[in-house]
Amino acid sequence: MKRKFIILSQLTLLMAGLFIAGCVKLDVTPTNKFTDETYWKSEDKVNSVLNMAYRQLFSSDYLLANELLSDNVYNGYGTPNEKVISNGLADASNGRFEGNWGNCYGGIKTCHTFLANVDRVTTMDPALREKRKAEIRFIRASLYLELTTWYGDIPHFTEDINLEESKTLTRKPQAEVMAWIHKELNEVAEILPSREQYAAADNGRITSGAAVALNARAYLYENNWSKVAEYCEKLISGSSYGAYSLFNNYQELFWAKNEYNSEIILSMQYVPDLKTWGNLVDYVPMSANARLCIAGPTQGLVDSYLMKNGKKWTAADPDYADRDPRMAATIVYHGSKWVDRTGSEYNIVIHPEGTTPAGKPSDKYTGAGTAQTPTGYYYRKYADPSSSSYTGGGWESNLNLPLIRFADVLLMYAEAKNELQQMNSDVWNQTIKKLRQRVGFDDTNEALNLPTGDQGALREIIRNERRVELALEGLRIFDIRRWKTAETVLTQAQRGARFDKSSGNYDYIKLPAGNFNRNRDYLWAIPRKERLLNPGLIQNPGY
Repeated sequence: MKRKFIILSQLTLLMAGLFIAGCVKLDVTPTNKFTDETYWKSEDKVNSVLNMAYRQLFSSDYLLANELLSDNVYNGYGTPNEKVISNGLADASNGRFEGNWGNCYGGIKTCHTFLANVDRVTTMDPALREKRKAEIRFIRASLYLELTTWYGDIPHFTEDINLEESKTLTRKPQAEVMAWIHKELNEVAEILPSREQYAAADNGRITSGAAVALNARAYLYENNWSKVAEYCEKLISGSSYGAYSLFNNYQELFWAKNEYNSEIILSMQYVPDLKTWGNLVDYVPMSANARLCIAGPTQGLVDSYLMKNGKKWTAADPDYADRDPRMAATIVYHGSKWVDRTGSEYNIVIHPEGTTPAGKPSDKYTGAGTAQTPTGYYYRKYADPSSSSYTGGGWESNLNLPLIRFADVLLMYAEAKNELQQMNSDVWNQTIKKLRQRVGFDDTNEALNLPTGDQGALREIIRNERRVELALEGLRIFDIRRWKTAETVLTQAQRGARFDKSSGNYDYIKLPAGNFNRNRDYLWAIPRKERLLNPGLIQNPGY
């Protein structure tokens, strides 16, 4: 059975859902069921709380919404919290600021409850108990990493707190929080099994490789290049923490039948019927039974995909032919092929003057604020064509969503080695070249071999490679923030496909620029609700 360890009873899932929904304040307390000494009597109870923590590790909502904060995607329908942030209009009451804070501290509360009580289950094998503690410690470290990445200095505590204690907390310096995260992840990496040491029934559990990879990402967010290289090498050059390699098919890497492949280091777990996610209903083509298209990939993202021969795309080239195959695997453009769940294939028609396939809803671009795409493009990544990946015939998917892939490790390593001025053909060949060979670039020097140029030129190539390889996976916003390019790319007017005829001839769709204040927006506001409870939480500048 798929993902046995994460399957819970309907009752436990309901209780978990109620707990998550109620997590707003630092002092939020799980239901008495989980703090009552009589609860901690069996391994099943331990697993129930552990599974709750897994559920709180991350969400599909934030993975998709994080793209709305970046230059990869333009939100054209409605005004979600992320659009308010992108427009520079968010204040300390913004729902995303509050939601991220509350969800992370709610998950941390679950972790502290687990660690404070698991030793009461005396019938549990001691070695297994330590492994389960290590999983919880990883989740807690990951949640603290998310918090400090968004908010900077944060309240940091490693044991449960009560209401009065929560009102006295102050913000610990980010550097101290990061030092604790690195130490935690180092320790749990030596306790957790590698991916090969887990039985099939434990597929999806946190591994030692995940701890090493997350530590590399944490160092990446600090621009600590020597440490990034050191931790990536543990996964690239050895197998002590698991053996990882690139999966041979980029598009099918994101299909349910391959979700435990050799490239996946950590993923969000989903289960048919019991736990699904349905966000794609608002991103895929209307002809694929979408509800509407709230956001679409930008022309800037499309333009970042090279030609298959390794050259940059220019206006003299065909719009979509002979491009990096990752583009077609990630983005639906005019003329794309779409395979429905019966196996039937048809052409996607987005151009305003195109002819919609018989019996299909229109995917054509019709202007701003309509149900169709606002950019002339739709999502393809994660749209598994297999009917078994969905519940009820709609877009409720049981596909696992990758959080860390081996491809990301290769990209982190390439970036670190270049910043250390240690990029050479050996490093290039085991990183960028492998990624391009995997997707089928032409066998040309320009496509596959280390390019000539200085460190700055290579930096732009590696950054672009990172953008296209990891597109729509929720990571772009963190990259442009750590590169300090957000203040530039997010304030430039975006474009969509060449479908705008308002001037008489077809031109690129003009999309409004966002607003990013470099003196404020590299950190999020401490939620207003939290500061009303605890005035000692000093606000970030500009809010």
